Amino acid sequence: MISTAAHFSVQFTGSTCKATFALAKNVGVGYIQYELDGRYGERIKVEKGAAKEVDITAVSEGRHTLTIYKTTEATTGGILVLKIQAPDVQSFMPRRKSFIEFIGNSITCGAASDVSEGPCGTGVYGDHHNSYFAYGPRVARALNCEFIVNSVSGIGCYRNWNSDGPTMPQVYDRLTLNINERTPWDFSSVKPDVISIALGTNDLSNGDGKVPRGAFDNDKFVETYINFISRLKQMHPGVKIALLNSPMMKGEKKQTLETCLSRVKAGVDQKFPNDKPVALIYFHNIITPRGCTGHPSIEDHEIMAKDVTSDYKKLLSL
Repeated sequence: MISTAAHFSVQFTGSTCKATFALAKNVGVGYIQYELDGRYGERIKVEKGAAKEVDITAVSEGRHTLTIYKTTEATTGGILVLKIQAPDVQSFMPRRKSFIEFIGNSITCGAASDVSEGPCGTGVYGDHHNSYFAYGPRVARALNCEFIVNSVSGIGCYRNWNSDGPTMPQVYDRLTLNINERTPWDFSSVKPDVISIALGTNDLSNGDGKVPRGAFDNDKFVETYINFISRLKQMHPGVKIALLNSPMMKGEKKQTLETCLSRVKAGVDQKFPNDKPVALIYFHNIITPRGCTGHPSIEDHEIMAKDVTSDYKKLLSL
């Protein structure tokens, strides 16, 4: 399991299932979350060393559906699913109405949102990740849609939070969203109906105050964004594109981002006149982040998801 919120389902008979996980490269830390019969389950920490065995117990005997999620992002490393042991266990693919791909930064990752492992300022960055509760997966589950999340903390469209790159357009086609990754991602493995993109928060940020940073370049941002969407449309002909603003921006920066997104929409619509127009989906409830290091909390993501779910439903014609 590589990308954040990567998931799969199995069905088994009985009352107990044993799942075994390990870190793909035996370094760092990762988190798994599970859902049993549609109910939120335990959050599981996977560390280097011995494999992690977990007993998942249902409230009764019978046939059960188990869904496993990876809740840490791709750049923190992959998680191996070594075994799923249970009576009559079989892979299971739930029927979904549509498929949404969410592209973004740490907000889309659900980074720094979960303090169940420890308070802010403790542990490592991945300890506070929980993409299961991020706005994208929440929207997808609310609409019974399949989804994939391709996001990287700190990343931007033409520049990152505290560096000039590598940016999302530069790493997007890499399997692990890492510029040093040699294995390409097989785009034919997914066929999204909608690609939802939330970039710009880091492009417009002031950085870390240590790395020299020039003024935001509106034209470069717009041009890079249009070129990126053009690539996505070539990969997935006919796909609908949705552009999101930032739920945390206000004032001049909010206006700047939304003006740029309107320019991106106009540019893409002009370039692809026979496609569905680009949709602008804006968070209307500007939040004061309650998570760690200035990020939305789990509760904030719930507000964000409720704010935009109807927009996605309309876009998908559900």
